[in-house]
Parts: sequence; C-alpha cells; structure tokens
Amino acid sequence: MIYFIYYLVIINLFTALVTFLDKFFAKKKMRRVPEITLFTLALLGGAAAEYAVMKIIRHKTLHKRFMLGLPAIILLQLGAAVLFIIN
Repeated sequence: MIYFIYYLVIINLFTALVTFLDKFFAKKKMRRVPEITLFTLALLGGAAAEYAVMKIIRHKTLHKRFMLGLPAIILLQLGAAVLFIIN
C-alpha cells in the first residue's frame, strides 16, 4: 500500500510539472504538450493535481473537455478506490 501512495505522489508531482510546462510553452509560443499526454497523465493518477494546477494558473480553463473531463476522471478514480477498499 505504501508503494501505491508513493506512486500517487510521484505521478501527481510529475503531472503538475508537465501542466506548468505546457502553460510556459504556450506563453513562449513553443511546441506544446499534446492534450492526449495531459489526459493520459490524468488517467494514470494525476487528475487531481492537473485539475488543481489548471485552476490555479488559469490554463485550459475554457476547454470544456478538461474542465468536465478531469472531474469525471477524479470521480471514477475515487469510486474505484472506494470499491477497492470495501472489498
């Protein structure tokens, strides 16, 4: 269980970093992080960090697929965690 917690901390920190980098790249008109990469990181466990960072730095907040998709992923992951814990 402790390794899973380590995994979640690492994936969330990495996802937050990638999200910050995407915002930086956008400001500098550099090549951006593909949206599929951001969603993949969210699905791998970084959805909460990605959503929080996006709200804090106001990045992709006008993109409905992110503002609706990330909370949906978070809810699905929370539901899976609850099912795992009660079984």
